[in-house]
Amino acid sequence: MEFYLYLALFAPLAGSLFAALFGASPKTIVAGLVPSILLFVSFVSSTVLLVHILSGGAVVHVEMMTWMATGDLYIPFGFVVDQVSVTMMMVVTVVSTVVHFYSIGYMDHDKGFNRFFSYLSAFVFSMMVLVMSDNFAGLFIGWEGVGLCSWLLIGFWYHKESATWAANEAFIMNRIADLGMLVGIFLVYWNTGTLQYEQAFAAMPSLGTDILTLMGIFLFIGAMGKSAQFPLHTWLADAMEGPTPVSALIHAATMVTAGVYLVVRAHPLYDLIPNVGLFIASLGAFVALFAASMALVNRDMKRIIAYSTLSQLGYMFVAAGLGAYWVALFHLMAHAFFKALLFLGAGNVMHAMHDELDPFKMGGLRKVMKGTFIMMTLASVALAGIYPFAGFFSKDLILEVAFVEHHYIIYTVLLFTAGLTAFYSFRLVALIFHGEERYKLFGIHPHEAYKFMLVAMSPLLLLAIIAGSFKMSYFEMVTQVLPELEYHIHHPVTFWIMTIGTQLFVIAAIIFAYRKYANAKVTVPDGTSKIENRLCYKVLSNQYYIPYAYEEYVVKPYRELSTVLWKQVDMKIVDATVDGIAGIIYGTGEKTRDMQSGNLSTMLKWMVAGTVGLLSLAVVFGLAVRYSAEIKAILSGLGV
Repeated sequence: MEFYLYLALFAPLAGSLFAALFGASPKTIVAGLVPSILLFVSFVSSTVLLVHILSGGAVVHVEMMTWMATGDLYIPFGFVVDQVSVTMMMVVTVVSTVVHFYSIGYMDHDKGFNRFFSYLSAFVFSMMVLVMSDNFAGLFIGWEGVGLCSWLLIGFWYHKESATWAANEAFIMNRIADLGMLVGIFLVYWNTGTLQYEQAFAAMPSLGTDILTLMGIFLFIGAMGKSAQFPLHTWLADAMEGPTPVSALIHAATMVTAGVYLVVRAHPLYDLIPNVGLFIASLGAFVALFAASMALVNRDMKRIIAYSTLSQLGYMFVAAGLGAYWVALFHLMAHAFFKALLFLGAGNVMHAMHDELDPFKMGGLRKVMKGTFIMMTLASVALAGIYPFAGFFSKDLILEVAFVEHHYIIYTVLLFTAGLTAFYSFRLVALIFHGEERYKLFGIHPHEAYKFMLVAMSPLLLLAIIAGSFKMSYFEMVTQVLPELEYHIHHPVTFWIMTIGTQLFVIAAIIFAYRKYANAKVTVPDGTSKIENRLCYKVLSNQYYIPYAYEEYVVKPYRELSTVLWKQVDMKIVDATVDGIAGIIYGTGEKTRDMQSGNLSTMLKWMVAGTVGLLSLAVVFGLAVRYSAEIKAILSGLGV
């Protein structure tokens, strides 16, 4: 099985390096096709490893080589394929393979075609390193790798100022969080003497609650940044400046799911500090509602789906925080399929609408984009959690966990959020595909995407429909590593009332969205309607003014302080000191340059002056030696 482990891990790297060979060349189809095929090879290898684990095979654990060995510190390049990591491997490779083949069509006319596939495959490789490493150091390498690749991909169209700004925002905000994570890793090593998962987690029960709490908090700070949890969330929506396949990959299979994976992987630590777990769950519930509320009024198609991702990440953290780690991982897996499908469908709509993102300028696209319409509608059904789609099983489990654990406030928040999710999801579908053909007012002539792009998306559609049916077999597999927490409501009647009630609430939200946006005459908002001038609408459309607050009270003061330090300290003190020393040396050189003029009479004068100076020094030195006793007596008399 080691061969398949290496193949799954390094096939994306090989694809990235191959595409990089053509980086500066005009578009070359093999630069996209070969990395896509290699991603499929990685998927097949991951599938073989999954079958091995499902059939009761031993965990595959390899140490490729020693990375660092000094004193008591030993860090190998070690990788492990167990029930948790193989789940993430399958999610990453399935979505990444689809995104790669889809991108061949999406990036068809882009000048950076070759470069794009090099970055994209490197992104996948970094994520595979993150989920397959058997120690915190290896996880951190992959963690920083996805951060770097996200910067490259979000800012892929670097000629756009908005893209470079968004890339820098994502990179800097994640570096802030990563400092916290690094402190957490240092605490793990300092107190356990190792960074290997198995040994570190085995040593933690003997540690004090205070130090364990610090470990859990600092590690979660890293997860907050990577998974865009409040208050480090603003970069996620701005990351939509990158190409749409990048958005699908970041939001579905890589990067933002890394924070959830970290908490799930470190479950032996969080089991020991339930108070931190409750904080994680509470924050997750807040973020779920917080993000969903912003999606209600947004007029950017990709940002609406991005806020949906942020909201669903909140659901995952609720499950993980309450100790239902396998439920969090199950929702992560199910969510990846329909969320990637939504983003790729949005990419089709963008191409059809000449990069227009405002759904109010669309309408009636189902007539010309039947395939995309069906896929995005079914993906929205799965996102809303309608039976029997995947989202129903995973989201319903999270609601059930919150209810059974008596966290009724969290349960109520998540239930209300489920209704909001259904509303904004079908608000988007209704505005894009139903109603009047408003795009004609803007002279746009839409068209369906290439057929092979729709074919590439079809596996995601299938998984979005059937993934929930894997619930029990998945539970049996993953609980060999994670705690066996299968929740059941003691009264079946209560369970059915909850389930049916949730379904009716969600369906009512969908009907309301359709009645408001699908059939009625929808006009393009221009800022003059009553609803647009209401305080609530303005607050939500401006993201609760949090980006404004960051700009006014963090970025601007920091910029002004930096300007003062630059002009008053750096230029007037540091630079002035360095320049002054250089000026003295340069001036001395200027004045003594005549010594090397080559003029015989000038050189003779300098020789005579030098001789006189040396003789004078010799006389002074001789007199000082001769009368040293008298000089000391005189100095002592003067009190020196």
